Formats: sequence, structure tokens, C-alpha cells
Amino acid sequence: MRIKCRIIGFDLDGTLLNSEKHIAEHTREVLTRAVEQGIWILPVTGRPLGGLPKEVVEFPGVQYAITANGARIMETQTGGCLYERLVPVKTAEQIMEIFSDYDALREVYYGGKGYAEAEEFSRVGEYMRSPQMAAYVRATRTPVPDILQLIREKGQDTDKVQGVFKIDEERTEARKRLEAVEGIEVTGALSNNIEVNAAGVDKGNAILWFADHLGIPHEEVAGFGDGNNDIQLLKKAGIGVAMANATDQVKAVSDYITGTNDEDGVATFIEKYIL
Repeated sequence: MRIKCRIIGFDLDGTLLNSEKHIAEHTREVLTRAVEQGIWILPVTGRPLGGLPKEVVEFPGVQYAITANGARIMETQTGGCLYERLVPVKTAEQIMEIFSDYDALREVYYGGKGYAEAEEFSRVGEYMRSPQMAAYVRATRTPVPDILQLIREKGQDTDKVQGVFKIDEERTEARKRLEAVEGIEVTGALSNNIEVNAAGVDKGNAILWFADHLGIPHEEVAGFGDGNNDIQLLKKAGIGVAMANATDQVKAVSDYITGTNDEDGVATFIEKYIL
């Protein structure tokens, strides 16, 4: 059975990228074939544009990237912004003030770049439970002396505010407190993080906006993911595909389940059902 598909959107960590944070050779080959058949391919990630691996940004056919959970749709080669929906500065302050009450690595994204509090950044390995994720953060964040002061000094709306918590109970309490903040969407890709975007921002809404921009029916959009910030992507895309390593919540909303990110799961599905 072949599925008609004209857009393939994929999460990166735990989905397209293997455990070593690279695109496997077979996956590269299959994505290249998809592009040759006129299918749009694009990352749909919680990362800022500056946090995308070079091998993804420079992959032939990747012209756009949905970043910061759908807050921005960026042109990968020029850095131009096709679409944005940001967290108001006062709301960002309110969120960061909540995170500041806990032992958390606090981050904020502006224009495709991630910033983190320097003291917490120096201890990133205490917050990131995966050495590969710790290495990614070290390579892509700019440390600043006072993250809350940065928000106030910039006075700009932000792509996303994030906290990565050392203690699970503190994460639960912080998430509960965020329920009192108006105009936000709360999710998370890791077992111990909280990601906050503007209300209405999620990966699913962003990829449907992109499909509408291209004049492509929603039922011809495929979304691949593994983490809870991928739930709306899989629910709203016409073809929702969960990785075998996905959370139970992600699998519950998917149309299909493919192999793990270390088994070329994205490529396996594309090759079997789309190409």
C-alpha cells in the first residue's frame, strides 16, 4: 500500500537522528530519494535554528525548518523567517521567575539562538541525563550571567522558554504553577524538562500552516516523532508516525508505529509506504 505524501516533517532527537546524534547512511539515501520525487522534507524540532546539526541544515532538499516547537518557520540557508509566533516579553519574565525557584538549567531562545544562565550552564551534565544531549547544549548555547536580566534588557518577545530540572518533583510543581500563566502552551521533549511557547504554538499547527502556504492538502502531510512535544504533530498531520522508542502518549495518537531511531525507523516507513 502506498500513501500519497508531499510533505515529510520529522523531529530530530530520538527520531531522525540516531543515538550518536547523526543521520544514518540508509536514512540519508531514503530522504534523498524522497526529495528526488518532489517531496518536501523538513525538520520539525524544539531546537532553535542555531541548534540544528550542520548535516541537517545542509542536507539537499531541506529548505525550511520548523523550530522552537513551531514558534518559527525558518529558511535554512538564509536564516530568514517565514512565520513566527512568540512569547511576549512580560510572559517570558513570569515563566523564568517560576523556573528560578528551582534547581533547573534555564534557557531562552531569541531569533534562532539559545541562551542559558552561566552558572547552571557550567553544570549542564547535572541536568541533561544523556551525555549526547549535554554535548549538544554545550555546543549550541550562549551562557549569560543572569538569564532573567537578559530577558528584561532585550525587551523582546521570545521563541521559547525552557527549564531542565534536576529533581522530578520540582518539575511537577513548576508545571503546576504554570497553569496560572495566561497565553502559553506547555510541553516537553525530555523526561525532566518543561518547554513553554506562546498559546497556539505547536509542531502540528506549524506544519499545517506550512502545508497551506504551499497549497498542499493536510492529508498529504506526514509527521514523525517520539517525544511529548511531538503529540500535536502526529495528531494533526494526515499521516502520524511514532517511533518505537516514543513515549506511550505519542504512540497513542499515532496512525503508525515504525522502528526506533537507531533502526532507521523514519527511512523504513518512508521506503515501505511512501516511495
